[in-house]
Amino acid sequence: MGDTTADHAPKAGVVRRTRSPAGTVRLAEVAALAGVSEATVSRVLNRKYGVSASTREQVERALAEIGYERPVKGEIVLLLVPALKDAIFAAMCTAVESELSPHGLRAVVCPVVPGSVVERDYIEVMLDAGIAAAVFLSSSNTLRNADPVAREMLEARGIPYMSVNGAFANSRTPVVSTDDWQAAEIAVSHLYDLGHRRIGMCAGPVGNTPADRRVEGFLEAMDARGLSDAEDLVVRHHFSVDGGRHAADELLPLGVTAIVASSDDMALGAIKAATRRGLEVPKDLSVIGYNDSYLLDFTDPPLTTVRQPVESLAESCARTLVTMIQNRAVQATEALIDPELRLRQSTGPVPV
Repeated sequence: MGDTTADHAPKAGVVRRTRSPAGTVRLAEVAALAGVSEATVSRVLNRKYGVSASTREQVERALAEIGYERPVKGEIVLLLVPALKDAIFAAMCTAVESELSPHGLRAVVCPVVPGSVVERDYIEVMLDAGIAAAVFLSSSNTLRNADPVAREMLEARGIPYMSVNGAFANSRTPVVSTDDWQAAEIAVSHLYDLGHRRIGMCAGPVGNTPADRRVEGFLEAMDARGLSDAEDLVVRHHFSVDGGRHAADELLPLGVTAIVASSDDMALGAIKAATRRGLEVPKDLSVIGYNDSYLLDFTDPPLTTVRQPVESLAESCARTLVTMIQNRAVQATEALIDPELRLRQSTGPVPV
């Protein structure tokens, strides 16, 4: 006779040997050691919601004592992003991390030049360290002719991955994206309703999937309103303040009264170009951006923009990742999420 819990406690000086992975450890044994129900152990193992952080830690300690090896390689999800200086990517990474955390997963953010050697190096290093999955978040997945080596490295090791805002060609993996065609429609509709007919576009570089889609959406929206000369009012440049300034410098001599920009940085560059010419925004020129950040409330003037649905993108991304990590089937399709207009003070009626 004695304390029944002693049967489950490790004996002093005894080191438990590692057991084989997945399926050889009884839930009842783990539950008894952790002091929780078998259902709770199951939820932790399957990375489901509904388990507090402290309870999850109890179960994880019990699993470690018993020597359970998870059937996935690590608990880290690799987030490959083009840069963190752009507020939209920092916001997305934060949101994805928040959505993954309840499942016992942790995100590691790797800022890379899309399609670069750095991107491949990050993947190679993290594969050796052990990762559960990877996300190409507006990285090489946005390039029309991206080198396939990065994703092929993941495929060769059986690591699931997905993309945000653009799909790889010839890759059957899930994708979640903002509806860039709808974003352009929202921007053009807003300016058209304000009386603008000579609307230009500061667009992103050719071959970038989101940029190309926004141009397609812009041209469709303009054509639907009978504004047939829209192709002459599209200037492609880099996603940057300087890119927007240079693009606007080409558009302003063409007599545009409004500009749709492919990013908030480009929109701020367009405003800078207008100001240098002695124009006032929005009195003489309306400008609308794309992405959105709380910082835009503090620009001069506060920037009207089309907001990417960061929370919805992150939720969809995390849900899909967890499903793949659990080795359950997912649809290899692209889910499009609608953006929304954030009205501030950089757009106004057409000048008279």
